[in-house]
Amino acid sequence: MNARIRRLSAPLLGTCLLLAGAAAAQDTIKIGVITDKVGPAKPYAEPITRGVELGAKEINAKGGVLGRKIELLIEDDQAKPDVSATMARKLVDAGAVFILSVSLTPATQQQQSVTLETKTPQMTPSNSGDTLTTKVDNPYFWQTGPLGSTQIATLMSYTRTRNFKRVALITDNSDLGQLLGRFFRSGLEKSGIEVVAEEVVPRGATSAVPQLQKIRAANPEAMFMAGVLTPENVLMLKAYRELGMKQPILSSYNLSVPQYLTVAKGLLEGVTFVDAFDPDKPEAKRYVDTYRAEFKSDPNNLWMSAYGYDGIQLVADAIRRAGSTDKEKIRAAMQATKGFGGVLGARGTSYTFPDGKRTGFDPNGMVVRVFKNDQHGPVVHTGTK
Repeated sequence: MNARIRRLSAPLLGTCLLLAGAAAAQDTIKIGVITDKVGPAKPYAEPITRGVELGAKEINAKGGVLGRKIELLIEDDQAKPDVSATMARKLVDAGAVFILSVSLTPATQQQQSVTLETKTPQMTPSNSGDTLTTKVDNPYFWQTGPLGSTQIATLMSYTRTRNFKRVALITDNSDLGQLLGRFFRSGLEKSGIEVVAEEVVPRGATSAVPQLQKIRAANPEAMFMAGVLTPENVLMLKAYRELGMKQPILSSYNLSVPQYLTVAKGLLEGVTFVDAFDPDKPEAKRYVDTYRAEFKSDPNNLWMSAYGYDGIQLVADAIRRAGSTDKEKIRAAMQATKGFGGVLGARGTSYTFPDGKRTGFDPNGMVVRVFKNDQHGPVVHTGTK
């Protein structure tokens, strides 16, 4: 090869390599993830995002989807609704064919303005707000996190087995905490159980002793915790122990967040809580082995991370059945999901989107568990029946 040919071939070779690199980048299937790395949702958004990453890694190790690798595009919305919508727009512009939201419910709600407009499939694998699929008629949005109403129905089913007649209710003043508080009260009243005291611990409080003193004075048979803010929930538990209270505590699934095993260590013994994780479910047992093999030093986060793992697996399954990355075909395939056996949910339950419905968690898939030795303990009740 003479010098002139070498001079010509060098830039041609460089151009070919650049084109090959661009083609390889385009050959991935881009899935957007909106998470919260610094805001109030971080305690659960962080492990859920880790579950998404674990699921994507596993899918790619098995050859990807439709012969292509999954590429996760992860954005932080700080749990702020306006920022969240901006991140959704950024992901759509970057070529995401699907968006997973693991931020706060209001932030996920705001993202829908973008996904509806751009007809981009979107799902939250963890949010529990009942209005997420009803407030906006968005056929491109689905929810596989257990509904707040399902959590309450499960806890009420367990409560009926305990024959409580007079109980207290405590929550925080966050929007979601207030919403859950209303669900709790409604469920209790429908069950014929009297709420003899109802208290609120405001965001930023330094003690919950005044609220717990009022509850103690009302002498309830049990106390229901509907708070969702971690610091305030810890204050409630501390005050309960400091005042020597003995009434059983029944809580929402927020106490399943792994962070409580550290920040509330020594305060959780005997507390019951609603959870979506049944450690005796075969799929859950396999996931425990998978997670521990990947994250040997962080076993506690596996409970929460399963939301993200199931979420990315559901997305991959829909794309496979769609046989395409066309957004409309993915939308149709996701809506047609039936009997998908995920990690979460009680034994024998699966994810299904009934015709005309976009909430996929089995109504009888929640369990009630009890803390033992500062760990998420055994299941003591299953379902709403």
